[in-house]
Amino acid sequence: MLTKIIDSEQVHKLKTVIDKAENIVIVSHELPDGDAIGSSLGFYHYLTTFDKKSVKIIVPNNFPEFLKWMPGAEDIVLFDQYTDFGKQLIHEADTIFCLDFNASKRVGRMTSTLVAADAEKVMIDHHLDPDDFCNLTISYPQMCSTSELVFRLICALGDADLIDKNASECFYTGMMTDTGAFSYNSNREDIYLIVSELIKKGIDKDQIYRKVNQVYSESRLRLMGYVLYEKMKIYRYKKTALFTLSQAELNRFNYRSGDTEGFVNLPLSINGVEFSCFLREETSLIKISLRSVGEFPCNRFAAEYFNGGGHKNASGGEYYGSLADAVNLFETGLMKFNPDNYNITQI
Repeated sequence: MLTKIIDSEQVHKLKTVIDKAENIVIVSHELPDGDAIGSSLGFYHYLTTFDKKSVKIIVPNNFPEFLKWMPGAEDIVLFDQYTDFGKQLIHEADTIFCLDFNASKRVGRMTSTLVAADAEKVMIDHHLDPDDFCNLTISYPQMCSTSELVFRLICALGDADLIDKNASECFYTGMMTDTGAFSYNSNREDIYLIVSELIKKGIDKDQIYRKVNQVYSESRLRLMGYVLYEKMKIYRYKKTALFTLSQAELNRFNYRSGDTEGFVNLPLSINGVEFSCFLREETSLIKISLRSVGEFPCNRFAAEYFNGGGHKNASGGEYYGSLADAVNLFETGLMKFNPDNYNITQI
């Protein structure tokens, strides 16, 4: 029996929205990860069990190859490649579900189109501090993932029997990827009750793990070796690791979206390292990924220095400037947020 967490009034409001919706669009954040794609596809499979005119998923840009095996992934609309079509779908929608993001800016170039849409908007998300841009906001940061939240919502609606194997594979992928294969933010027994239910639906969790974590290109493996041998810097007395990748370095290894997924976790396997940072150069900004173990709040670090946020042990942000300046800012932050002398009462 799952613990009752979701407010019953929100469940009732969601049911009302779903019942009257006909032209539905599901959107998620730019650079979509496993939870963004998994929760969106899982919810999509659920919604298509009803007699709706249209249910579409739109994401701002491409997502990693290792997620494209998921049922329905081939039908996801990439806004940056099919912009006019994406705008048309959003304009014609009467209901838009915003999954796995807490602020409209998280959809990048889709932001103005999303905000201007007349459709009823529903946020379903597990990140802290949601913005007020939706008609209905269902936000539960205590969830390990948006996939967990969507699964719970469907059960609360009394529709657990409508979750088929396809949806279950997607929900499991989202939960698995957003917890580092259940290695952080996953210490609640309810999570494993849900996993048990998904297995009953017919998923092969071992095969899903392999598809996501053990089937990569040769270029990705070589890039990982380069990062670990050439690029990783250890601040031993600060229990911290940092590595950076410039666009030139990414191009050298024929980088594709998702090739660096999980890299930020690697230094945490070093004895004594409790905080890891990865800075990746993109065309107009630096993407920041942060991971920690124990009580170190990398989400607060992200919020203060890199206009970001997330969860205590897994978060990210952005920096508009040079890679060298981003490194300097990171090192400045370590003077205050130092895992070696961290005291939660001082922050």
